[in-house]
Amino acid sequence: MQVYLVRRLLLVIPTLLGVSIIVFALVRLLPGDAVAMLLQDYAQGADGAALRAQLGLDRPVYVQYVEWLGAVLRGDLGTSLRSKTAIGAELANRIPVTLELGVLALLVGLVVAIPVGVLSAVRQDTRVDYLARSTAIALLAIPGFWLGTLVITLPSVWWQWTPPLRYTRLLDDPGKNLAQVIVPAVILGLALSGTLMRLTRAQMLEVLRQDFVLTAHAKGLAERVVVARHALKNALIPVLTLLGLQISVLIGGTVVLESVFALPGMGRYLLEAVQYRDYPVIQAINLLFAMVIVLANLVVDLLYGWLDPRLRYQ
Repeated sequence: MQVYLVRRLLLVIPTLLGVSIIVFALVRLLPGDAVAMLLQDYAQGADGAALRAQLGLDRPVYVQYVEWLGAVLRGDLGTSLRSKTAIGAELANRIPVTLELGVLALLVGLVVAIPVGVLSAVRQDTRVDYLARSTAIALLAIPGFWLGTLVITLPSVWWQWTPPLRYTRLLDDPGKNLAQVIVPAVILGLALSGTLMRLTRAQMLEVLRQDFVLTAHAKGLAERVVVARHALKNALIPVLTLLGLQISVLIGGTVVLESVFALPGMGRYLLEAVQYRDYPVIQAINLLFAMVIVLANLVVDLLYGWLDPRLRYQ
């Protein structure tokens, strides 16, 4: 296990290095120019060439990359071109918002998907199964941003009510904070649950036909015991794999829903940076997102051994 863990952690280095190169190159292919936007919004009449030299954007791209990467390795994520504030300090305020939204959405997705998927498999071809399958398809088909817009718009028209849009931090007032975060978390969690629900049902159906499950039934064990102790644990391995892959979908959902519900998280910060071509912010956030995805998949791989002790890490 220790050797496997060390090897996987070492593989994180070239993965993040490749991501950093791709992100650094792609953000400079975005249409528009950061200096032109800065001149238009904040420094009218200033010399564009002088500003470009001041920001270091006049040097070759590979020189900019090496300098940026060296600063990142020292723990310096750079300074925003637009606000002139340290990106690390700004992210320290925004990461808890995105983390809270993501964790709540993940919990909602798991609480909905796994029990409903198991129930759908156990009650195969019944009304419960048909309802669960139809719900899963609907959750896959409905875009989260569209549902979030409806949640804000329709109650305000019908009942003159809207979710609170002025963000309150968790430590300041947990009640107000939860009132604002819970709605986007439920929307994002339901969108995540559709795929997990369908896979849970399919894997449970496959496991329930295995010989060891039939033997457990033949011994007279109650159905809930067979399902909970014998079938579910084996069915969750592919579901766990999909969950690791869905982390990227979860991050993408936070980017959209933070903007819809006015949450000051990393996703909203990223959209603002793209709008103003704030290269250092885009690079820093994408690098952090990539790190989260890589580490999440590492955790998923390690959990395989807990679900199935027969697995051996090499």
